[in-house]
Amino acid sequence: MPVQLADVLTALETAYPPELAEPWDAVGLVCGDPTEQVTRVLVCVDPVAATVDEALELGADLIVAHHPLLLKGVHGVPADTTKGKLVHRMIRAGVALFCAHTNADSASPGVSDALAEAIGLRVLRPLAPTREDSVTGLGRIGELPEPEPFQRFVERVSAALPRTRAGVYGAGDPDREIRTVAVSGGSGDSYLGTATAAGVDAYVTADLRHHPAGEHLEAGPSVPALVGLTHWASEWPWCGQASAVMRHALAGNVDIHVSTRCTDPWTIRA
Repeated sequence: MPVQLADVLTALETAYPPELAEPWDAVGLVCGDPTEQVTRVLVCVDPVAATVDEALELGADLIVAHHPLLLKGVHGVPADTTKGKLVHRMIRAGVALFCAHTNADSASPGVSDALAEAIGLRVLRPLAPTREDSVTGLGRIGELPEPEPFQRFVERVSAALPRTRAGVYGAGDPDREIRTVAVSGGSGDSYLGTATAAGVDAYVTADLRHHPAGEHLEAGPSVPALVGLTHWASEWPWCGQASAVMRHALAGNVDIHVSTRCTDPWTIRA
């Protein structure tokens, strides 16, 4: 049966309600006609040249991305600017773009649920709930089936996620027993205090900065050990989750692909 873009948007906005987005965020349809037919979709983390190339190679009608293309206010999208060039390429090729960002972060299930599932955690609750007793919110707290040493846990995380040049790094006693874990897809060092207050054994997130991480660890051995990821790797599991949402809602009438092109900016490790 033919599927319109509007049908896909309904499925995605049901799973990732726009009202869950942070006030500063820019989510939803960026370009595209809701009345046009969709036959093939590419799901990715970043709407950048590499993923637009991939969409055109696949003959996709729609890109579903986690990160917004136009997060800050703009007054124009001329084709001689980086983002304007992408907008022009997509419109000329008849490719729509939909972004689910902090609404996908807070949804249940959402970005951090996908990260927790990839690692093998049983999710217990949000790290920072939208409201008291809420199942929605940023980050997740979960537990491993059995405790394991921190060294093994870091190796578990590395094996569960796609390989990146920067890799996965841990900060903590290698022999420390890990059972309860907080995770936050994307940049999560602003929740170091929240993870500590939750009493978890380890915290997994991306883009950990030197000073916040160092100050956190200086508090003593009782604070959560840290596992650092690249931003793209921490959010890539969500692509599979979003794909499943569309496959279920659209009854297999749309061909859905998950991008495996790494869009981390880091390409060399010396």
